[in-house]
Amino acid sequence: MLDEIYDSLDDGLENQKLLMVQRAAEDPTILEQNDPEFKKHVYDFTLISKKTFEEFKENYRDTLMYMLNEKDYEPVRLHESAIAINKKHYRLKIITSMVEEDDLAKDLILYLFGLYLLLIASVLVLNNLLLLKIWQPFYTLIKQLKDFRIEKNTAINIPKSNIDEFNLLNTTVDKLIKKSTNSYITQKQFIENASHELQTPLAISINKLELFLENNALKKNQADDITTVLDNLNKLTRLNKSLLLLSKIENHQFENENQVNFTEITKNIVVDFEDMAHHKMMKVNITNNGILNYQINEDLAVILLTNLVKNALIHGQKNEIIQIHIESKSWKISNISTSEMLDENTLFTRFKKYSTNKKSTGLGLAIAKAITDKYDLKLKYHFDTTHIFKVEFP
Repeated sequence: MLDEIYDSLDDGLENQKLLMVQRAAEDPTILEQNDPEFKKHVYDFTLISKKTFEEFKENYRDTLMYMLNEKDYEPVRLHESAIAINKKHYRLKIITSMVEEDDLAKDLILYLFGLYLLLIASVLVLNNLLLLKIWQPFYTLIKQLKDFRIEKNTAINIPKSNIDEFNLLNTTVDKLIKKSTNSYITQKQFIENASHELQTPLAISINKLELFLENNALKKNQADDITTVLDNLNKLTRLNKSLLLLSKIENHQFENENQVNFTEITKNIVVDFEDMAHHKMMKVNITNNGILNYQINEDLAVILLTNLVKNALIHGQKNEIIQIHIESKSWKISNISTSEMLDENTLFTRFKKYSTNKKSTGLGLAIAKAITDKYDLKLKYHFDTTHIFKVEFP
């Protein structure tokens, strides 16, 4: 910009020089007006020799000049050249005011900064108005996907768009949701039907065998064989129920949730297991150090604590005390057992058994782990002279 300004000023000074030469040819009296300080005019004629004229080089330069209005020295542009008029030679000086570089730089910085802010504001406005409008179908779809729950059969309203990429995304998501929903419904129906179809013949077989034992005088070895069959059928019944429960938990079929008081549930479960504890000559103590309430399906909460209490009673040592500690953010049960420390890596694996109990299905702790995972709880095992299972709440 400064180069352009200097170029424009120099062109103006060159033009003024030509005008002054024309004027001097018409009115030679101005050649006598010598004014080296530029107090009266913006030009100055000084008589020079021919030799000086021939050696003189035209030039432009910056200099300072006292300005009456500013009461200070200000920069000016000076043009100095040599001319010949009426066989006499003169040195002509012409000045013109020029832009102050400091002021120009400050103004440029100020205006550029203002332009930058204007560009940012424009981008933000365009982003908020134009881009948000363009991306509205995408954000609408994402919001619905966040709230989508396949177990609740939530409907997805696919928004229409004029953009091909969004339409492709919407079509793909719609197909995927329909396919997943159909697979979920099919799997759910299969599990329920399979469980029902298995439970009925199992129940009939058990009843028939029990009646057969009661109504017939069998030899000891024959009765023992039938009893073994009955035990296996009962185990298969429990296994079927446990697997069905696990499938329902993993398929999120327990939808109803409410604030559950874990202290009250624990007390009710301990009362239900009093006969079992008395039979094993064991006692269950409850220590309550806080109020523990949590948003959870009540049936699953009962199953979770029942499995942990039952596990402690089955594997606990006779004539010992089972301790249950309840705090505002944790539920813990500990028992003494003849077994050593369990393997934490496989403890919650399905069908993993650590006892010789033939009635055990190996799914109790797996079910407890599935419930805690569903509700973002942490089920931990620790061994410190006693076996400790702890449920941590967020």
